[in-house]
Amino acid sequence: MRAALWLLSLFALAAAGAWLAGNNQGTVTLFLSPYRVDMSLNLVLLIFVSVVLLVVLAQQALAALFALPKQAQRWRLQQKERAAHAALLDAISHFMAGRFLRARKSAQIALEKEDLMQAAGLTLDHAVSLRTVAHIMAAESAHALQDQTLRQHHLAQAAVQAQMAPNAERQTLTEGVQLRAARWLLDDRDADASLERLKELPPAVGRRMVAMRLLLKASRLAGQTAQALDTAVLLAKHRAFTPLAAESLVRGLILEWLTQVRDADGVQKLWQKLSPAQRKMPDVAAEVALRFMALGGATVTARLWLEPLWVPLQGGASAQWSPLQMLRVVQALERSQPDPQAPDARQGLARVEGLQQAQPRDPRWQYLAGMVCLRQRLWGKAQALLSQAAKGLQEPELRRGTWLALAELAEQREDVAAAAHAWQQAALVGG
Repeated sequence: MRAALWLLSLFALAAAGAWLAGNNQGTVTLFLSPYRVDMSLNLVLLIFVSVVLLVVLAQQALAALFALPKQAQRWRLQQKERAAHAALLDAISHFMAGRFLRARKSAQIALEKEDLMQAAGLTLDHAVSLRTVAHIMAAESAHALQDQTLRQHHLAQAAVQAQMAPNAERQTLTEGVQLRAARWLLDDRDADASLERLKELPPAVGRRMVAMRLLLKASRLAGQTAQALDTAVLLAKHRAFTPLAAESLVRGLILEWLTQVRDADGVQKLWQKLSPAQRKMPDVAAEVALRFMALGGATVTARLWLEPLWVPLQGGASAQWSPLQMLRVVQALERSQPDPQAPDARQGLARVEGLQQAQPRDPRWQYLAGMVCLRQRLWGKAQALLSQAAKGLQEPELRRGTWLALAELAEQREDVAAAAHAWQQAALVGG
C-alpha cells in the first residue's frame, strides 16, 4: 500500500512539473556589458538544480576521500578483531573436544592478538571481556592438564582483567572467575579452600544454582554434613534434582551426619534440627532412634520419634518402603518397646498385635509381635509367632534374632533337642 502511494505521488509530481514547465513563459535576462543574455526560466532552474547537485556530489566525494584513512584503520581493526575472536572460538571448541593443548594455545593466540592491537593503538570496546575469557579458557585447559602453576597464573590475570571492566561487566566477570576457581579447588580435593572462595561471593550469587551445587560438594568433601544438608534442602526446593534423587540425597546426608554424632545429646540435637518431612522418612526415624538408644538414650524418647511411622504402617502405605527400610523400622520398634512394668506396656503390645493381625502373613510383623510377647513374658504367643516367622523371614538379622529367641524359649521348657536345633540354626544364619 505504501509503495502504491509513493508511486502515485511521483506521477503527480512529474505531471505537475511538466505542466508548469510547458506553460512557463518567463525569461531571465543577464546584462553583461556590452552583451545581453536572455534565457528561459526553465533553463535557469535546470542549471541551478544541476549546480546544486554537482556541489553536493563533489562534497560527498571529498568527504569519502578524506575518510579513506579512517576506513582503512577501521578495516584493519576489524580484521584483527576477527582474528582474535576466531582464536578464542577455536580455544572453546578445542576445549569442548578435549584437545586441551590446542585450546590453551588458541587462547594464548587470542591474548597475543589483542596485545598487538593495543600496541598499535587499536582499542576494542569489549577488550577487557575478551582478555578475561581468554585467560579463563587458558586456565581451564591448564587445569585439565594438571598444570596448577599455569592455571594459577592465568587465574590471577583473569582476576586483574575483570577488575578493569566497567561496573556491571566487572561484577559478572569477577563472579565468574570466583566460581571457576572454587570448582578447580574442588577438583583438587581442597574443600576448605573451595569453601573460602564460595564464602567470598555476594549473598545473591551464593544463592544461584551453580554456587549451591559447588557448596554442596565442597561441604560433603570437607565433612561439614550439616551445611551440606541445608544446601541440599535448598537445592531440592529449587528443583535442582528429581524428587526421588532429592529424597535419597537428603536421607544419605542425614544418615552420614548421624554417624558423626558420639553421644545421645548430639543425636537429640540432630533430631530437633530435622524438618517434619525429614522426620517422617522411615529409615531416618529408625536410624536416629536406634543410634539414640545405642548411645544410652531413653526408649521413651525413641518411641516418640517413631510415633509418626505408625500411621503409614497401619494404613498400608509402608508397602512402598524398601526391604532395608522395613528392616530398620522393625528393629527400631522392637528395641524401643517399653519394659513389662511400664504403664504403657499393654498399650504397646496391643498396637503391635493389631499391626500383626492386619497383615497376618508378613513374617516381619510376626517376628515383632513374637519378640514383644516374649518381652511381656507371654511365652505361648511368643512361641507360636516366632515359629511362624522363622519360616518366612529373609533378613539375616531378624532370622538370627528369631532363632535365638526360640532357643531361649526351648531352654525355659527344658527341651534340650529344640534348644540345640535353634542354636544351630542361629549359628548357621550368623555364619
